[in-house]
Amino acid sequence: MNLDLNSILSALALLPMWEIIAMTLGIAYIILIAKESLWGWVFGFFSTLIYTILFWEGALVSSSFLNFYYMIMAGYGYYSWNKVEEDKKLSITTYLISKNIKIIVTGVILTIIMGYLSTTYSNAQHAYMDAFVMVFSIIATWLLTQKILENWLYWLVIDMVAIVLYWKSGYLVTVLLFGIYIVLGVFGFIAWRREFKENSL
Repeated sequence: MNLDLNSILSALALLPMWEIIAMTLGIAYIILIAKESLWGWVFGFFSTLIYTILFWEGALVSSSFLNFYYMIMAGYGYYSWNKVEEDKKLSITTYLISKNIKIIVTGVILTIIMGYLSTTYSNAQHAYMDAFVMVFSIIATWLLTQKILENWLYWLVIDMVAIVLYWKSGYLVTVLLFGIYIVLGVFGFIAWRREFKENSL
């Protein structure tokens, strides 16, 4: 498959208005979340609401359910970041390497199980890669709602795998979108790590 400017522009021109709106809201969501703005969750909610409907109508059931999960977690994330405990809002924290290893091992096991089930009981394409993106997206979203610093590192890996997946599947615009997500993910990690270090002094 050729990934050139003309191919991307042609694909963009064919996008329905709702998909363009969802993409724009999704990009705004990441920028605002990186800045720890509660508005990020609002943008994320409406972006994933649109994607849930679009993917359902397009018979992409797994993607629809994943975005429905994102939508629910956007509501929870807003609540989690906004709640006040002892006059102190939720702050950025980090996990020990041992805990991250446990999370990764659990995610890999679930990926293998889901990939196997998809391969065995459906005609899924790139089943293990698709399962990896879904499983670790669920995990990373939960970490994000808890303001765990490493969530950005998980997202960087997820986005890179997603780029390969969508490249192989022919979704050029989605490849471009996830490339933007990677850049914003680096920005988010740097911003959060800076604040974490400042609060640790």
